[in-house]
Amino acid sequence: MSRAFLRDDAEGEMPRRNYALPERDDPGYDRAAARALLEAACVNETQLAERATGYYWGEPLLRRYVEEVLKEAEKAKNDRLEQVARRYLR
Repeated sequence: MSRAFLRDDAEGEMPRRNYALPERDDPGYDRAAARALLEAACVNETQLAERATGYYWGEPLLRRYVEEVLKEAEKAKNDRLEQVARRYLR
């Protein structure tokens, strides 16, 4: 395959946004990581958020935080965030 069609930097791609994550040992880290994964999924950057948070999509440890975000999204009528939260919980 021609190198013209390969992205040389794809493997080392870093998150495009600041996920505002606290330190890993902060008690609020998991809540922030869940929110970061969901917000990234809204803009199709799930893989980058996984790399930034250290958690994979669907991580059971984050489930209760995703449920919190789902309730907030329903209340705020944020359809996209609600959609990705429901997808996470499947």
